[in-house]
Amino acid sequence: MKPKTQNKLISVVQSPQWIWLRRNLFNNWFNSILTFVCIFVIYRVANIFGYWAVFLADWQVVLVNWRLFLVGRYPIELHWRLGIAVGLISCITFLSIWTIYVRSRYTKLVIPTWIITLLLICWLVTGGFWLRQIPTQLWNGLLLTLVTSTISIILCFPAGVLLALGRQSSLPILRWICIFYIEIVRGFPLIGILFMAQVMLPLFLPIGVRPDRVVRAIVGLSLFSAAYMAENVRGGLQSVPRGQIEAAKALGLSTPWVVLLIVLPQALRAVIPAIVGQFIGLLKDTSLLALVGLVELTGIARSILAQPEFIGDYAEVYIFIGIIYWILCYGMSWASRKLEQKLAVGKL
Repeated sequence: MKPKTQNKLISVVQSPQWIWLRRNLFNNWFNSILTFVCIFVIYRVANIFGYWAVFLADWQVVLVNWRLFLVGRYPIELHWRLGIAVGLISCITFLSIWTIYVRSRYTKLVIPTWIITLLLICWLVTGGFWLRQIPTQLWNGLLLTLVTSTISIILCFPAGVLLALGRQSSLPILRWICIFYIEIVRGFPLIGILFMAQVMLPLFLPIGVRPDRVVRAIVGLSLFSAAYMAENVRGGLQSVPRGQIEAAKALGLSTPWVVLLIVLPQALRAVIPAIVGQFIGLLKDTSLLALVGLVELTGIARSILAQPEFIGDYAEVYIFIGIIYWILCYGMSWASRKLEQKLAVGKL
């Protein structure tokens, strides 16, 4: 073997990539065989799916109906509002990430800025004041999925924190009420909660007061997710050492300040993966809204499949909405991992 070729082989064998492969995939004969089997299976599946996606699938159903998938029946002449909303979300997201990573002095303004931005986006989407008001019956597709999941996440998080604190309370009546609520709601399926929110919620309100169907759906999602969020937060509360609470009280801090400054920051930091997992589950649970008459992303897919020219294109439609759900869920998971790395979750 020529010296030049031998030196190239030595450099390849000693490269970090080759060392990683030997250490993780080819460290013994069993793992080597398993790796080759997995490669073969992945290749076969990718080959079959790729051939179907390129030569057999009818993606015309997506190209023709992409507007319905994204915004449903939202008036075309008012799509500029949604464009502004997307632009605001993109800018605020970029600025928030930059502010947190560079540890700017403006970090404390991130949360108020998000609150103002979300209120502005709600005004743009719904209308009112100087803008034409859009009825919720025209909110369909991905737009309705994002609206219901975002508002439900914003509502269920503080509700879950309060329920977790109530369950840890020393006041028996408060603790029993929180335990009763959490266990009752966790014992019901979500679809049952959604049906009760649609049918029974108006019965508890004054005569003539009937909330919008979207509002009732958000209430059902929030109440259901708050019970699970409370258990996630309670796990974080139990991880905080008792000595820190006693030390804070010894320094003269009152109980509310101990909870806000000492307990909650550590508790929430410890359960970031569980909290984000609950948010991801809530996002996917919005697909059940189609069963109560709301035409969100899954519901609009069923409407599109009812079009005569696209009857039978189930695979193409559900693969497309599956990709949309995956992008949203992976984005939340990626943000969660970055936040964990920033806060050094799991490290002493």
